[in-house]
Amino acid sequence: MSRIDESRPFHPMRIAVLTVSDTRTLAEDRSGDTLVQRLTDAGHHLADRRITTDDRDQIAAILREWCESPAVDAVLTTGGTGLTGRDVTVEAHRDVYEKEIEAFGTVFTIVSMQKIGTSAVQSRACGGVANGTYLFALPGSTGACKDAWDEILSKQFDYRHMPCNFVEILPRLDEHLKRKK
Repeated sequence: MSRIDESRPFHPMRIAVLTVSDTRTLAEDRSGDTLVQRLTDAGHHLADRRITTDDRDQIAAILREWCESPAVDAVLTTGGTGLTGRDVTVEAHRDVYEKEIEAFGTVFTIVSMQKIGTSAVQSRACGGVANGTYLFALPGSTGACKDAWDEILSKQFDYRHMPCNFVEILPRLDEHLKRKK
């Protein structure tokens, strides 16, 4: 069973937040605010925060920029994971991924089912890795961001979480490449 091993030290992650929306501004970005609040409350560092439109190439460019940055360990995007024609965040993520974390979407769906029932099938939340950086695409709703953070990411971004977590394997994500300095 998962647990926190208090004998292990906490290692803060450097996490960037990208909101994908054609209409929101930073002043109106409740989902981005939710992620920033939760990650900083947990002891992590906000590496960067931006808003961009539902443009696949632009989203992918920002993801690649952050994956190249030694100041970013993980990226959380919110918005654009649905089924409409403008929802292209998942495609942009997959343009960047070296490896997809398929179980993230599955676990997110299980968590969502407990909150919103079968409406969870409309989310295409996903996760992956590129250039030693974790990337997660979350739905644009505040509730979905809370669920993803509280039920999955807060645990996996905590080095003390047992039996395993994303933090302990971070140095090995790009062992096939030269490590970022």
